[in-house]
Amino acid sequence: MRTRFPHLRPWSRGLPATVAAAALLATTACDGQPAEASSGTTSTLSLAILGSPNSFDPTQLSEGQQAYIWESLYDTLLQLDNKGELRPGAAESWKYSADARTLTLKLRHGMTFSSGAPVTSAAVKATLDRTRTASGPTQVQLAAVSTVTAPDDHTVVLKLKQPDGALLSALSAAAGVIGDPKTMTSKIAALDPVGSGPYTLDKGTTVNGSVYVLKRRDDHWNKKTYPFETVKIRVIADHTAAVNALKAGEINAGSVGAEQVGTLKSAGFDVEHVRATSAGTLVLADRAGTVLEPLKDVRVRKAINMAFDREKIAQRILRGSGGPTVQMFNPKGDAYDPALEKTYTHDPAEARKLLAEAGYSNGFSVTMPSLFFTKPFEPTIAQALADIGIKVKWDTVPAQQSVSALMSKKYPMFFVADGLGPTPMEVRNFFSPNGYRNVFHSTDPRLDKLLSKANSALDPAEAAKAYKEINTFAVENAWNAPVFQVGTDWVTKKGIAYLGDGSSTFSSIRQFGIADQAPEDSP
Repeated sequence: MRTRFPHLRPWSRGLPATVAAAALLATTACDGQPAEASSGTTSTLSLAILGSPNSFDPTQLSEGQQAYIWESLYDTLLQLDNKGELRPGAAESWKYSADARTLTLKLRHGMTFSSGAPVTSAAVKATLDRTRTASGPTQVQLAAVSTVTAPDDHTVVLKLKQPDGALLSALSAAAGVIGDPKTMTSKIAALDPVGSGPYTLDKGTTVNGSVYVLKRRDDHWNKKTYPFETVKIRVIADHTAAVNALKAGEINAGSVGAEQVGTLKSAGFDVEHVRATSAGTLVLADRAGTVLEPLKDVRVRKAINMAFDREKIAQRILRGSGGPTVQMFNPKGDAYDPALEKTYTHDPAEARKLLAEAGYSNGFSVTMPSLFFTKPFEPTIAQALADIGIKVKWDTVPAQQSVSALMSKKYPMFFVADGLGPTPMEVRNFFSPNGYRNVFHSTDPRLDKLLSKANSALDPAEAAKAYKEINTFAVENAWNAPVFQVGTDWVTKKGIAYLGDGSSTFSSIRQFGIADQAPEDSP
């Protein structure tokens, strides 16, 4: 399978067609066989995704649309439901110690791998230990874990170096999968893994990089939550090709560009719009001014936020697929505050005044990386900053060097187009001292206290309050310059229902069901 760039967070399923095509580097593929949704019984979900998985090795899983496949093959310890709430997964219960430094998980009885072998705490320990020590996109999610023990066959205990408010969310995603210890280190596991999930990969009809055919396990503990006997997942990188496949009956579900929605509605398809699944943000990374001294001054960072006409950007570039924002978080998440959207308006004159007050009446220059997914936005970003006196030079970075370039501390500012994850994970990624989007390891005494409060909170309500305070701090102190959020339009054929509402943007087959049939809750 092709190699992907692990830390670019391929959650970009919500970006407009021009950006998504560049960001996902996938090939268009379709096997031309009609989906079964038009028949009397809807036994097959045939879904289009934008890019193929890089690997099914538990240490190399990426949390973009590829997760539709691997999340069907593996159980995760916890689950995020379609409302964004944590639910039991392979672990039927979990509990933190009073100091939030010990997490105890109790596994379900009777689970088996597709090989027939039992799922035990030893398998969980082996997977977690391998994931947190092997280089890969998921390793950082388990950075707070110091030891994993399995005191009995159905108990797993994680000892933490320090409290980590994002750990439970991580265990509902790639960091929480359970691999088969006997096979997960073999080369074949990257293509045909042994998992305990609700589906197995049909090797006879699967073509790696093109189409993945999943067959439901009748012996899975959570079978009732997965109504489709067969799931066909096709890699179709181009939105127009996906629309043509929907019209031809080759798929019965897929995300499409906003410009295609009207045509498909008229053709009898159902459409569900999810307001925000991805975000475009100018990261003001060098907040200590070590490379670009002006960024040390909050007035400069506020001026940068005032430079963008977010409404016009949403209208002209996103073309109906997204909207403006000054916040880093999912509008349906705990941290988001509608009142904060009024913090920064487009005001170049006031921005220039702030720059002058900070000592930069003549502006300054900055070099930013030109990445394969930033090119559609570069003219707009450069012009907005030029209007307030900041001259941008774009430094072309080869696609294969994108991750290392952002992590190099060479670039004090950079633009990213990231998927929106659960609030605790977004906080860790952007605001914790070692967060991978906090590449200069910025800290602030007030922010440090808020992070400690959020990470140690055992009461979800207290954690939610802390996350909202972190968001307020970030906006008021112009920690970054968020510009827009992009939504997703899911189109389904009659008989198929899209069940998500944007509360959870994690890619799971549980987001789809049979129309007019109430979805089953996990046990």
